[in-house]
Amino acid sequence: MRGAICIVAAAAAMPGTASAQEVAVDTRAGSVGQVAIDLARQTRSSIVVSDPVVASRMVPAMRGRMGAAEAVRLLARRAGGRAIAVAPGAWRIEATATVRPPAPRPTPARAAMPVTVQAEAANPIVVVASKRDLTLGQLPGQVTILDGESLEVGGVGGTEKITQRVATVTSTHLGSGRNKLFIRGIADSSFTGPTQATVGQYLGDLRLSYNAPDPDLRLSDMARVEVLEGPQGTLYGAGSLGGIIRLVPNAPVVGETEGAISVGGSLTQSGAPGGDAAAMVNVPLGNSVALRANFDAATLGGYIDKPLLGRKDVNRTRILGGRAGLRAEIAPDWTVDLIGLGQSTDARDSQYAGRNARPPLTSSAQVREGSDADYLMGQLVISGRVGEVRVRSTTGAVRQHLEERYDATVDPDAPRLFSQENRTRMIAHETRIWQPETRGFGWLVGASYTHNRTVLTRSFENFVTTTAATGVRNTIDEFTLYAEASLRIRPGLTATAGGRLTHSRLDGSGEDVMPAVSFAMAQARAQVTADRTTTTVLPSLALNAEVMEATNLYMRYQEGFRPGGFAIESDFVRRFRSDRTRTFEFGVKHGQPGVSPFDLAASVSYTRWRDIQADFIDNSGLPSTANIGDGRVWSASVTGGIELLQGLRLEAGATWNQSKVDQPPAELLGLVARSMSAVDMSPSGLLDATLARSMQVPNIAQFSGRMSLGWNSEIGEDLRLTANGWASYVGKSRLGIGPELGDPQGDYLDSGADLRVGTERYGVTLTLSNITNSRGNRFSLGTPFGTGRDQTTPLRPRTVRVGLDARF
Repeated sequence: MRGAICIVAAAAAMPGTASAQEVAVDTRAGSVGQVAIDLARQTRSSIVVSDPVVASRMVPAMRGRMGAAEAVRLLARRAGGRAIAVAPGAWRIEATATVRPPAPRPTPARAAMPVTVQAEAANPIVVVASKRDLTLGQLPGQVTILDGESLEVGGVGGTEKITQRVATVTSTHLGSGRNKLFIRGIADSSFTGPTQATVGQYLGDLRLSYNAPDPDLRLSDMARVEVLEGPQGTLYGAGSLGGIIRLVPNAPVVGETEGAISVGGSLTQSGAPGGDAAAMVNVPLGNSVALRANFDAATLGGYIDKPLLGRKDVNRTRILGGRAGLRAEIAPDWTVDLIGLGQSTDARDSQYAGRNARPPLTSSAQVREGSDADYLMGQLVISGRVGEVRVRSTTGAVRQHLEERYDATVDPDAPRLFSQENRTRMIAHETRIWQPETRGFGWLVGASYTHNRTVLTRSFENFVTTTAATGVRNTIDEFTLYAEASLRIRPGLTATAGGRLTHSRLDGSGEDVMPAVSFAMAQARAQVTADRTTTTVLPSLALNAEVMEATNLYMRYQEGFRPGGFAIESDFVRRFRSDRTRTFEFGVKHGQPGVSPFDLAASVSYTRWRDIQADFIDNSGLPSTANIGDGRVWSASVTGGIELLQGLRLEAGATWNQSKVDQPPAELLGLVARSMSAVDMSPSGLLDATLARSMQVPNIAQFSGRMSLGWNSEIGEDLRLTANGWASYVGKSRLGIGPELGDPQGDYLDSGADLRVGTERYGVTLTLSNITNSRGNRFSLGTPFGTGRDQTTPLRPRTVRVGLDARF
């Protein structure tokens, strides 16, 4: 790094140009410190990055013609900081949380002297989700960091943008606002029931939900998205068995006014057109307060027909959402943030079809299905430091409402609709203090509280009468203390240990219980709810070794858990137990993804899963939840990238999983036998073989892979061309546990490409998705009442989008 700084200093000593004069800027993507060195050399100016945390943040490449002052301010905005002019042609970039008096201007005689370029030595990428500012090299685990600007290429999207770019992240495909996410081979079931997700999803430090589906928030104006693989029980507690996905929005920038807007229109082959729009604005409100807000709207054209209803392209989806943040710098190194967001998703009908339907992409349902999902969140965040100790406190509330409609027709002459509503209310708080690694030692201590209440109600409608079905209410209060510390045992070798103590208080009851079974439930309630409190300890251990420059080996042991709850089975409500995972992982990492000429990350993990919570079809044909036994999961993944030529980069990733539920309980064996008898199969001869096939962990393909190729180049003095192409293969998996949910899915190829031509401020984009127009089968479920209908959820047909974007 010293050599690089000396070279830049020599360039700066040459005759300079005024900071207002535009010059050609072309920097690499990388940390702020690295980009500052490139920028200082090209603009012949002095740039000091005063905060090592800011210096280590990742920013995209900068290209175009602009003045030095404009370029430095742009770099500061992308870094979540601000640029302060300290002399003609000299700036300091510092964190927005830091309020310092401006540096005194030098005397004219001193200002006339040659200026020396300065930049802090760039640290590796800091992983915010580590909760204590660990770098990629220091973190013993697999992490994928997706740049926020790259996620907006081709139009603002949701979770699907993540699943397309990270091979280890998969999803069910019921529809936007209804899906469950999985990482690696840790998946439980296909339905949205009372179980907590196996993946923790967070916006900043606040979880998006507790036991509700993925709200599929628009990834608009995000600084980054971080995906941590494997259990994260010590830092994140319940519901992080497979890993976490953390959304990091761009914070308001004090002292800067900026905005952006993008619009696009799309055409879907054999479907309806769509469109989208997004806007962002950052406005200073005085010297120490700023407001940042963004707005998103999209309509996704339908492509499924329902001939029996005489309707075409029924599955149009409309999404409307926005987020606003207010930041106040209340003291040096202390900030207060208020964040609010909301999103409404209206799916007019379902997106599944008959597997062998003629014509294709048609459904035989005689009712209108679909869903409505509404999501609201508010956060108050206080952060700062006392000396070397950092402090962060987050308090928030979430309201989530999901209404789903399914075809429940048994007799074709009597169409019937099943409706399910999931209403969730959550209040959460977390305060943590930590000290980044200093002289080989770093630590973290935190406490949190979560209150979550979910009410699940159900009903049947035959268009003459509506009949309520048994529902369930689940309430949980969770109190937690956690801590983690790292110690450098010797140069290049660091040990990490941590633990989490969680006390959970559970409560639940039936909703709309039929009078005939109320008395029986009342008698059984005392036994069902007898164990209403649980205390869980989750330890973690890790070793991380730097074997050579930019190459690390690690091994870690981590645990995760989900508390139990209450589920519906036929007309009764019964309890299911907590489940728990223990994972051993070994891995290697080399280089910085997207920055180093070559980078590689690989890992192998083994998980023992006890008392797996999963959904199945009960005797009444409705989805229910139970503990299906113990299991084991092997998982291996590898990702990497290489710079083939200047501006041309190849990236690839693959994951392999093998799973088995090896201790099915007696009641599940009985369910399999009854299901086979119902279809005139002899349980005695086929039970063992059928059970062996059906007892794989669902929704996880044994193999999946992805490859992408990115290229950028100047095509004129002010124009830049950026292009990306990708293809991904999703392997075979099973829909769920048991023969009723044993339908295969997956085994398809998806692909896409995008191209942007423009300047730093204005651009035109062209995007093509599902290039081969593959139908595939993303999910073998459309309605739980149609397990015998051979359902399939096809990919969206080939779609082309043209968009415009502008920044000001």
